[in-house]
Amino acid sequence: MNTRTTLKAGLVGTLAAAAAFALGGSAAEARGGLPVVNVPDANPRSGIQDNVLTPSARQTSVAWGNLPLTNPDTANGVTHYGYNTLDGAPLTQTRNEAHKTEPDKNVYLVLGGKRFLYQGHEIGPRGYVTRINLDETDPLKRVTLISDTDSAGAAYPTIDGITWDPFTRQLLLTAESSAPKGGVFAVGLDANGDPVDGGKATRLPALGSGGYEGIQNDADGNVWIVEDIGGKSASGGKVPNSYVYRFVPTDKADLTKGGELQALQIQRRDGSPATASQLQANPADAFIGELHTYGTSFATKWVTIHAGTTEAFDATAAARAANATPLKRPENGVFRPGTGFKEFYFTETGDTSTSSTLPGTYGGVFRISQSSPSADGGRISIAAVGDQEHTGLDNIAFATADDLLVVEDAGDGMHTQRNALDSGYVYHLGKGRAEDERSYAAEGARAPRPVRFLAEGRDASATFDAMSGPSYNDGDNEITGIHVSDGDPTAAGLLGAKLPQPTTSLAWRTFWTQQHGDNTTWEIHWNGSRTDGRD
Repeated sequence: MNTRTTLKAGLVGTLAAAAAFALGGSAAEARGGLPVVNVPDANPRSGIQDNVLTPSARQTSVAWGNLPLTNPDTANGVTHYGYNTLDGAPLTQTRNEAHKTEPDKNVYLVLGGKRFLYQGHEIGPRGYVTRINLDETDPLKRVTLISDTDSAGAAYPTIDGITWDPFTRQLLLTAESSAPKGGVFAVGLDANGDPVDGGKATRLPALGSGGYEGIQNDADGNVWIVEDIGGKSASGGKVPNSYVYRFVPTDKADLTKGGELQALQIQRRDGSPATASQLQANPADAFIGELHTYGTSFATKWVTIHAGTTEAFDATAAARAANATPLKRPENGVFRPGTGFKEFYFTETGDTSTSSTLPGTYGGVFRISQSSPSADGGRISIAAVGDQEHTGLDNIAFATADDLLVVEDAGDGMHTQRNALDSGYVYHLGKGRAEDERSYAAEGARAPRPVRFLAEGRDASATFDAMSGPSYNDGDNEITGIHVSDGDPTAAGLLGAKLPQPTTSLAWRTFWTQQHGDNTTWEIHWNGSRTDGRD
């Protein structure tokens, strides 16, 4: 039943979009290379809702939660794409249903002449990594278990972030948990996309332990990490408590040899650092408001918080001690194509509550500009300011050099407060780099206006979980795993190295995961249809 429902949803969502616009939803708004028309409204938080996409796009499901794994770890319950069945419970919609495992970020790779999509799993009794064979026409043979044990054969933490490191030929996985549990793990792949060493994940202690989520390589082999740890409650919101990191390896081909972990420090107007002790003591500090004001720009510096190859250390505590600058739950980041890895954009979730009276409540999208990816410092500016309608910003991907896709994970509480489920937006960016405020004035810069390309719905399973399901499963669907790539596994294929062409080249593909509920992973076809037979 779930399989039929999932397959039907793509068609229903497309028809719903067409109907909405036939009734006068919005005028066309061309956004760079994407044929995007604004979807007028988010779906309300009531009952079962279909996904609504911009009319020129359509989506097809590539995997969903109850697909069995071709090589299950039955003894540990790792048997399905989106479920752990260790407790023997049924797969869906009962008070004792199986634990959902929430496939998260996606990585698209072409290896051995085959097209694969990899993802880590965020919830459940243990972490694991799956692979979808996009060339396999039989859904029951499509999803493979890549890894669910560490180098000692034990379970490892659940996984949020994932990226492909072409220098080490490993999937880098992040566990979003406070030290000592969280951190970075690596799983090697061979030339055919299969795991090496039995798929055992190796912890990389030199990269520290923290609530890591976003992770990306730059062209120099540095590893950029974005942390998401909520701070203590204050004035209806949260104090800043998470950091942006850069790991500079001793040997970019072997991260086990160690290196330096650095954290981002943002300087105030007078040149002094904005520190955790200041911002947590006063979460209404005027600096936070200025940082979240479009057209401002602040100097940054990378401060080394650890060097060597010792056992995992508490990166969050080390960043605080080194006077790095905490932010309000940054989540994921990506380099802007065509900038030579000189511009790094990352999302900040914010407080996800309309009751917060703190500055920066609704987060936004930030840009770090540097003279090179390995520069000692640069500047930070806000590229898009969040508000009540556009908040809980999470996954992020460039669809063209100028079109940035940003999706929400606002959470059930925020969904209720604004009576709106999550959406995906296109931000059409300007020139970008801002060495100081004067460069903004010279450009005549204006804040980019978000255009909704996706109004996420709520499937039957998520509706059940949100209203009456077991507490160990999440509620409303969320949007995660937005990913645009041509699958090139070499250093030339690093995200940000090429100009994406998802509307003109069949090599470029776009994916997202409707997490929670049925846990369906979708492919978006921007031109509305494909002629390559992949449907």
